[in-house]
Amino acid sequence: MFARQGNALTNFSRTLPAEQSELAQQILKDPYTFDFLALGPEMLERDLERGLIEHLRSLILELGKGFAFVGSQYHLEVGGQDYYIDLLFYHLRLRCFVVIELKIEDFKPEFAGKMNFYLSAIDDQLRHRDDQPTIGIILCKGRNEVIVEYALRDSSKPMGVAQYRLSPALPPQLQQDLPTIEELAREFPLMSVVKLRIEIERALRDYAAAQGFTATHRTNIGDMLRELQQRRLAPASTGRFLEALRVMNAASHGVDVDTVGAQHAMEVGKLFLNELRELGV
Repeated sequence: MFARQGNALTNFSRTLPAEQSELAQQILKDPYTFDFLALGPEMLERDLERGLIEHLRSLILELGKGFAFVGSQYHLEVGGQDYYIDLLFYHLRLRCFVVIELKIEDFKPEFAGKMNFYLSAIDDQLRHRDDQPTIGIILCKGRNEVIVEYALRDSSKPMGVAQYRLSPALPPQLQQDLPTIEELAREFPLMSVVKLRIEIERALRDYAAAQGFTATHRTNIGDMLRELQQRRLAPASTGRFLEALRVMNAASHGVDVDTVGAQHAMEVGKLFLNELRELGV
């Protein structure tokens, strides 16, 4: 954090009073680290914004002390038209509003023009007479220092440009503990079988109870089915399901089950579950 603090490219020294400029410069970082987000390379700007709002506490901790959240997609009406600010904060030490615009691409000069417009609107519509001028922060995937310097040079509104970083990968020590693609491919059919077995057992207990047969927690699926068969209340596919149940039980106890067997058990189990639900309606 020490290395990142105050490193954003800004025009604060020219657009803010000296005592305000230095403090404003120090509250900005470059880059901002959003390791708490799980977003891939195909993310959209709304995905980035939604992720930051869902992890608002983590975002505020990364922004630093003094930031108070005002709103996301904050609505402004200017000249009869609607505009929406990505993120709006109020900084308690600077005594000013802070506008944050999110970009999933490198900085472009037109971003500064749009931010200048937003800052003018906030100063006109929200700023109290005791507030300091509103500050803008443009968070980009990357930026060219020369382009940023040219874009901010003649701007009369205080704004800065900083980069953000998402975690590119898990640390090596954690990667070693994760299952490989091959292991996941082998385990996924078994997990699906176990999940389906749980759903079937739950539905079967509900159905049995509705038929006046109360099963205890020790009553297994096989016992319930045999009782229902004796009462002629079992679904038509019960015989086939009992064969598939052996595969499901094996998977539930961690025994390796071949992919073909797991797939067949899934097909039979889904058919049985549908019949069970239809009988219970």
